[in-house]
Amino acid sequence: MPGAGTDSTKPWPEGGPVVILVEPQLGENIGSAVRAMGNFGVSRLRIVNPREGWPNPKAVTFASGADRILENAELFPDVRSAIADLSFVAATTARERGMQKPVLGADLLAGEIVARTLAGNEVGLLFGRERTGLYTDEVSLADVIVTLPVNPAFASLNLGMAVAVVCYEWFKLTTGGALPFAQPDRYQMADKGDLLAFFDHVERELEAAAFFRSKEKQPSTTRNIRDIFHRVGLTRQDIATLHGMVTALVEGRALREARTRARLSGKAAGAVETGEGEG
Repeated sequence: MPGAGTDSTKPWPEGGPVVILVEPQLGENIGSAVRAMGNFGVSRLRIVNPREGWPNPKAVTFASGADRILENAELFPDVRSAIADLSFVAATTARERGMQKPVLGADLLAGEIVARTLAGNEVGLLFGRERTGLYTDEVSLADVIVTLPVNPAFASLNLGMAVAVVCYEWFKLTTGGALPFAQPDRYQMADKGDLLAFFDHVERELEAAAFFRSKEKQPSTTRNIRDIFHRVGLTRQDIATLHGMVTALVEGRALREARTRARLSGKAAGAVETGEGEG
């Protein structure tokens, strides 16, 4: 949904975690991670020793307008300095590291972030290099390990995807999972009087069109037709549209039949005038 639903006048959520990208290799991946952060209201970014230097124009391109995050990004020489002022750090990894640390999914981590933020703690999320991830010594500096239920035969996530999943779970929890919009309630639901009038209309025209081949089965067929429309949950606008459709079908058929009769009549009259068919 590129650009869809974006309203730059609305405020960003407060109290989100700090995203820390450790030695990211490509500006494109930094930009993709930043875009994911923006999607889910996480605005604080720290970058540890990026391979291609900083600032990076490719990161700007791939961030797709999340410029405020890039403009306020902080640069650090190593993981220790990047987490020094944080109270709680989670390290993302797809591999078991043999450490006696709690292992959380992104959903449980979201709850931990919210709870610790409310207690006045600063929370950081460590994301590793695209090719090798975090080093074991770097994971050892974290309080918990975060991993995802991915396919073990192909467990490596793109950096932007990993950031998106973790930030999504936090944003979903803080917003109560509220969707940005719902189906518009533009029309009133049809009442029974509307439905009964439509049933009378459609059943009358079906009978005129010889739809009911068996008089014995007509009552059960009629009930089945009514049940179909009852299951749909029709609005008054729907009923008006259906009335119009039935009318158009009936009038269209009558018009076609009249044109056919006129054409045949014209041919017959032409045959008489030219003497065709005379002995």
